[in-house]
Amino acid sequence: MFPKLIQIGSFYIPTYGVLVTTGVILGLYLTLRLAAKTGFSKEEKEQTANLIIYTVIGGVLGSKLLLVLVDFHYYVAHPIELVQVLRSGGVFYGGLIGGMLTAAWLFHRYKLSFYRVADVAAPHIALGHAIGRLGCFSAGCCYGKACGLPIAVEFHSKFAHSIVGVPLNTPIYPTQLMSSISLFIIFLVLRFYFWPRRKFQGQMIWLYVLIYSAFRFGIEFFRGDADRGFVFHILSTSQFISAILFFAAIVMLYRLSRRHRAS
Repeated sequence: MFPKLIQIGSFYIPTYGVLVTTGVILGLYLTLRLAAKTGFSKEEKEQTANLIIYTVIGGVLGSKLLLVLVDFHYYVAHPIELVQVLRSGGVFYGGLIGGMLTAAWLFHRYKLSFYRVADVAAPHIALGHAIGRLGCFSAGCCYGKACGLPIAVEFHSKFAHSIVGVPLNTPIYPTQLMSSISLFIIFLVLRFYFWPRRKFQGQMIWLYVLIYSAFRFGIEFFRGDADRGFVFHILSTSQFISAILFFAAIVMLYRLSRRHRAS
């Protein structure tokens, strides 16, 4: 666990930020490579690059906004803690919503086909997210519950504890690594199994939503951070959104498949 990659005096470069940035750059590079192989024109590739970059920015803002909203009363009572939101990560689904809204506007502006671009990007969204979750592990955020199994990990950074509240010297589930491994598996399955066998536009992006939401729903049971918010005191905010997206993906895959067969 290395929350600070480089430190000079009071200045430091967070490992989280470096890994998230690495994931974005690698995902963008591989998406544009696949787009070129798929027949995107030079202008379409440039527009796709712009779309991805601005969508990431919208996603970052959305993830931090949802982080504040799920624990709104705390931040109202402790507004100074909003400064720490800038240093910490965020809620992925907030990022997904923020990114989708930004992307929707850019798709309309550039007049690009949503499913054509989304399918090319889907595997690499998973890969970039997998690398980003390693950033979560380095920072200590998104940590797990107490664990008595051999897979347990312990965190020892007092700085990380002060920023994200991760318990120190306590065996906990490595939920960040569980998420990263799951996302890497999704990348491999989408890119090397489903991509060569795709049958209709929209298949890849909705398969990503389907598989990821199922993984995320399960991993949430092992999460130990308390600032995730809960719906009906039963499901975490992310589990509630996962359930909605899972069934939405099933419906959309069925509809697109049926439309494809009909045509």
